[in-house]
Amino acid sequence: MNKLTHDQIRQKVRSRYQQVAVKTVEPPSSCSSAESSSSCCDGPTDYNAISAKLGYSNDELSSVPEGANLGLGCGNPQAIAELKPGETVLDLGSGGGFDCFLASRQVGDSGKVIGVDMTPEMISRARNNTDKGRFTNTEFRLGEIEHLPLADQSVDVIISNCVINLSPDKQQVFHEAFRVLKPGGRLAVSDVVAAVELPPEITNTIDELYTGCISGASPIMDLESMLRQSGFTDISIELKDESRAFIKDWVPGAKVQDYLVSAVIKATKK
Repeated sequence: MNKLTHDQIRQKVRSRYQQVAVKTVEPPSSCSSAESSSSCCDGPTDYNAISAKLGYSNDELSSVPEGANLGLGCGNPQAIAELKPGETVLDLGSGGGFDCFLASRQVGDSGKVIGVDMTPEMISRARNNTDKGRFTNTEFRLGEIEHLPLADQSVDVIISNCVINLSPDKQQVFHEAFRVLKPGGRLAVSDVVAAVELPPEITNTIDELYTGCISGASPIMDLESMLRQSGFTDISIELKDESRAFIKDWVPGAKVQDYLVSAVIKATKK
């Protein structure tokens, strides 16, 4: 297989999530070309059911505008971020705004939540949801997580839900995250990691498995190294073995749960 450039990978990821964002009727079981598969890029039509498996409470699921929860992700990052009133929160790959709206409740009117997504259709969907929910402390900006449209030292907390694995340049993502965090700021994300080395049939598949949050997963040691290289300290990567129960449904029969696991990744900017 000819190796794709970083931009070609981004274009494939953007195209996949554009398809998810513009769905206005009940979607098919998967956004991949394999009709029988599902992944964190899409999922069952009962989005609340899949999000409940990811760790969201009934109260959280019922508190966001209809259309914000797209059944994406591999965890509940705002629940592990220990958000406080008045903080400024950045969500990397904010999608329809689900995690942003939950974070906005925690930071309150004195706080602010900024969602960044590289898909224009997702930004439009999130902004429409902002209007529907009458959120006054939340905004959405178009941009790549490798090149954030934010000033230096402008946010207190960064969250993200199964998005960093989609980047072809994860080191640059962590460099940018470090840049925009204030001193003392923290990173708290949910993402998939490679618990063991991925076989070639997974790592060499871009369309279905990379954009489906699978073949782009990094080994734990690589993530730790990248975070340290960007300047982060107090690094913690906690594996969630129970996540294999839903990961196995991303590509039924492929046993991807043998290689991947969801993790809670935390780090601090001193």
